[in-house]
Amino acid sequence: MASLLRWFADPNRNPLAKLHKKRVDSSIRKYGLRYDDLYDPQFSLDIKEALDRLPAEVVHARNQRLKRCMDLSMKHSPLPKELQAMQTPFRSYVQEMLALVQRENAERKALGALPLYQRTIP
Repeated sequence: MASLLRWFADPNRNPLAKLHKKRVDSSIRKYGLRYDDLYDPQFSLDIKEALDRLPAEVVHARNQRLKRCMDLSMKHSPLPKELQAMQTPFRSYVQEMLALVQRENAERKALGALPLYQRTIP
């Protein structure tokens, strides 16, 4: 069953996954975003921790892309075609740090230690 799920989600082997990836690529390229920009730090504390650990210039560039996206969305106008061609929507900048944070949390849980942060209801 796991191999079937891996095949289903792999864009190199499944034509439907390839079509989906192409559609996502064109959607986020239209506004100049990267796929990692779609992660919400308020939704996951692991994402928040990973973003806090990234260098300031990477976080600043992320915030600028998000501001540009909101501005273009409010104006109902996508980026010009020449700027869309320069975008790199699937170049990751959060995944390595997120994997590190998740490994640390798994290790902490395996050792029976308390988490560094706990969810609170505002």
